Amino acid sequence: MLNFQNLYLFFITSLVLNLTPGNDMLYVASRSVSQGIKAGITSAIGIFAGCFVHILAAVLGLSLIISRSAYLFQLIKFVGAAYLIYLGIKALLSKQAIQTKKENNGRADYRSLFKQSALTNALNPKVAIFFLSFLPQFINTASPVFKLQLFTLGIWFDLQGTLVLIIVACILGKTKDFFSRNPKVWMIQEKITGFILVGLGTKVALTTKR
Repeated sequence: MLNFQNLYLFFITSLVLNLTPGNDMLYVASRSVSQGIKAGITSAIGIFAGCFVHILAAVLGLSLIISRSAYLFQLIKFVGAAYLIYLGIKALLSKQAIQTKKENNGRADYRSLFKQSALTNALNPKVAIFFLSFLPQFINTASPVFKLQLFTLGIWFDLQGTLVLIIVACILGKTKDFFSRNPKVWMIQEKITGFILVGLGTKVALTTKR
């Protein structure tokens, strides 16, 4: 058995994080509004590919850390909890909004959109730090299959996030006028998820010690 830890917290936290209007969602939203649903979906798939690179890197890097230093691994777990709180505070203070400006060229270059999305995500060090600090919260390091645990949770998070982004692309591609006229709706959602992230980060920190 995979024997995960705090799995219910992972499902809740991953869903909240993927629903938070972060950079990836803003990017997909902007592409969907300016270039259409297909452009948004293509961007979402590109982001999935970029995240997959970070998942592999996290599995390899964390596996090395687990095998060499239990203390360092525990430190990373606490850093991960603090990072969740940081993301929540950042969401509460954020004033970002989706861009509704139309692109000059009518037809989107889907291959370029995919490459751009994948490379932007794969080369973003913040994504690497996120996976390195987030995934260890929910695995059992004593398990002989902890590498599989890391990979499974990473893939779940990536697939779930991609599905959310595709839904965002489909909705915003059809309701772009509403969000153009009501940018506060986007902002309110971000504040709500900010409070949830702070609470989840605190919960993870308190349940890390056994």
